[in-house]
Amino acid sequence: MQKETYPDTNDAVESRYDDYLMPIWKSLDVPVKRSSGCTLEDFEGNEYLDCFSGISVTNAGHGNEAVVEAAKDQLDEFVHGCSYVHPNEPVAAFAERLAEVTPGDLQKTFFCNSGTEAVEGAIKLARKHTGSTEVVALEMGFHGRTLGSLALTGNTAYKDGMAPTINDVSHFAAPYGYRCPRCDGDECGAACANDLEHVIKSHTADDLAAVVVEPVMGEGGIVVPSNEWFQRVKEIAHDHGALLVVDEVQTGYGRTGSLWASDHFEVTPDILTQAKGIANGLPLGAFTASADVADSFGSGDHLSTFGGNPVACAAALANVDELQDGIVDDAAEQGAWLGDRLADLEDEYDVVGDTRGLGLMYGVELVDPDEDGPMGVAAAPDADLAKHVSQRLRDEGVVIGVGGFYKNVMRFQPPLTITREQLERAVDELAAAIDAETD
Repeated sequence: MQKETYPDTNDAVESRYDDYLMPIWKSLDVPVKRSSGCTLEDFEGNEYLDCFSGISVTNAGHGNEAVVEAAKDQLDEFVHGCSYVHPNEPVAAFAERLAEVTPGDLQKTFFCNSGTEAVEGAIKLARKHTGSTEVVALEMGFHGRTLGSLALTGNTAYKDGMAPTINDVSHFAAPYGYRCPRCDGDECGAACANDLEHVIKSHTADDLAAVVVEPVMGEGGIVVPSNEWFQRVKEIAHDHGALLVVDEVQTGYGRTGSLWASDHFEVTPDILTQAKGIANGLPLGAFTASADVADSFGSGDHLSTFGGNPVACAAALANVDELQDGIVDDAAEQGAWLGDRLADLEDEYDVVGDTRGLGLMYGVELVDPDEDGPMGVAAAPDADLAKHVSQRLRDEGVVIGVGGFYKNVMRFQPPLTITREQLERAVDELAAAIDAETD
């Protein structure tokens, strides 16, 4: 049988996706032939400014030379030996580096393939260490799409038609100050964190293994807690004998202007989960704990055939070097400018209800100012406006994500190597798109 050939076009690639891949999320809908820095190029030569970096993955920039070279060098040595059967240098070196750069006394790492796997492994470790089974996570939170991590995810939109296998999961209120009925637009503090205490007492048997939180909620709409909220959550978790699992899958590796978002809040996790930006696009996930917690696993308690692939670990080690060589510091500086510029949009447009974020992880919440929001708090979310603004931006060559619990938040999460000129273009195009869609 002669192999079918296809023209090198956007339509041809998308047609094959429709014919041969199971349905997936394609909301940005930009076929990619190549990428470099902060730029994507499709099969017809159109270029796009990437302000989403593959859902916060290519933090060091598309095609970062040092990361690519490290992966190529390791490919020439060997690709796979199963890191949990044959010890090798890239895995050992990267694990040692993580012990140096992660917060507090976190020391030992388990490598897997994705953020979802990292979260699932962290829950297993917390259960093994504490001898307890129950888990509490955040409403509106997102931790993955496999059945275990999906149970932690506090959004029915991801669960429709699925039946999570972890039954001992409860959820407490997110620190979503803009829409918090307790705080009425103010920053959520320790009093809001006490909802965790309420949920433990009313929805659990107080047999708590872990409390799982994102330090900045990504899929939830770039929701940033206060220091006192975060610190109070850890205090409550420990009061009930539970570990605090901080999910840095989306926030880690410089995304918030610090290597770890936890650093902003002066909170050291008991277990830290990582993925996305870890290897700048190569598949890798990890969870890291103190030696005391990590050694609760016995030999064979947890395993991953491809976890800790030496090529991905070599790339990840180069990636951390790149990030710490000025990229994270630049992200903090650029993020300060971006926060101020987006706040100007909030003042300028009634349909911009709120802007918030850290580093180069910012959300712009679009609303209908003439309608009240859920529970009468703030203006109604406007998912249709966000969808149309995103499409208009794409037509103008700018890719910005859309997310949030109500699907109404424009998500700025560009490669951390983005220039001021590129950021200015992105914000200007966003303002133009809002103008055009609300005129």
